[in-house]
Amino acid sequence: MRRVSRIALAGTATVALAASLSACGGTSSDAASKENGGKSKGVAIAYDVGGRGDQSFNDAAYEGMKKAEQEFGYKGEDQEPTDGETDADKTARLVSLAKEGYNPVVGIGFAYAPAVKAAAAKYPKTTFGVVDDSQVQADNVADLVFSEQEASYLAGVAAAKATKSNTVGFVGGVDVPLIHKFEAGFVQGVKATNGKAKVVTQYLTETADEGGFSSPDKGKTAAEAQIEKGADVVYHAAGLSGQGVIEAAATAKVWAIGVDSDQYSQKPLAKYKDYILTSATKNVASAVYNLAKSVQDGKPETGVITGDLKSGEVGLADSNPKFSGNDAMQKALKAAETGITTGKIKVNSKP
Repeated sequence: MRRVSRIALAGTATVALAASLSACGGTSSDAASKENGGKSKGVAIAYDVGGRGDQSFNDAAYEGMKKAEQEFGYKGEDQEPTDGETDADKTARLVSLAKEGYNPVVGIGFAYAPAVKAAAAKYPKTTFGVVDDSQVQADNVADLVFSEQEASYLAGVAAAKATKSNTVGFVGGVDVPLIHKFEAGFVQGVKATNGKAKVVTQYLTETADEGGFSSPDKGKTAAEAQIEKGADVVYHAAGLSGQGVIEAAATAKVWAIGVDSDQYSQKPLAKYKDYILTSATKNVASAVYNLAKSVQDGKPETGVITGDLKSGEVGLADSNPKFSGNDAMQKALKAAETGITTGKIKVNSKP
């Protein structure tokens, strides 16, 4: 999947199952390590809300798993979330994967943090990963995080250069600190580039359980409201809900800016591609693959691992020729990138 830029080289498990696995105690990890002659069956990922097919965050994780499968010659495993599941359900899912011999086991999304912490304690010989959370402290856990605010700053620069109405929009899926990083960087980038521009902001829900990351209809309604207020560029950080944002923008013939994956290049979004200016990407695929490789190499990654603009793990996709061929926009973006990577520009992580 193309995720680079000229700018930045860039059914439900039950509580009963969790209880029965817990009863295995310290011997459970030993049993898992002996399966397949002590070798990992492959990387396993458990998706965040929205699941595979969001053309964004979860699909990026899937691409990382597929790359590991192809390179290491094994068959990985990916599992979908279910509506209304609890931390105990998530824990049971991760524990089951570890028991089967998968290594590493990765929770895709901050909601998996409690489950990763619990599962990692049961299986200390298995490496676990959690994407978008840095609070799980354990010797066998990798916290895979990104400087989303930096890519969002660049998205703000692009929006400020593209707008003709001096009004742009931001649609956040859920009102949580992670998505605040996207908003903060975007607003800062817009304001630094065009002091006359205003940003209209809306969050779809207060919690993920309400569908903020998994409801294209909510995203479409929010974007339509912003477009009615004059927004001619709308940036979303809303997972699957962002498909509705993109549809609304295309229908109104204004610009959308995608997130996480290069949404211009996603086949299910092809009919809207002419209105997808760019996407603020973060290389979840690389994070998943690198963790799998570290386990394969016998040197598992652990601790907080941050991908940022300087490392090339966040940036802007340049697939749309109207974006990559806009010299004035590219010049402004290059200057912004240099400012961020040298430390001259300090990007806000809170609105």
